[in-house]
Amino acid sequence: MVFVGEGIEMKTVEQVREELRNRGETIAQWARKNGFEPDHVRNVLYGRAKGHWGSAHAIAVKLGLKNGEIVE
Repeated sequence: MVFVGEGIEMKTVEQVREELRNRGETIAQWARKNGFEPDHVRNVLYGRAKGHWGSAHAIAVKLGLKNGEIVE
């Protein structure tokens, strides 16, 4: 279980994308490194998936876009 708690500043989608660019890391590379399908990560970053449930929720939490708990 991974928990992103209160007191941690959440990031915007643009901040996450900028961090990836600064590291020279593609969305697909980040996705594979973190065990996600690249298309699912793109869906979260482009707003097609809201991050409320399932893998979209886990992705949003891992990217720092929302507070939450990931139950594995």
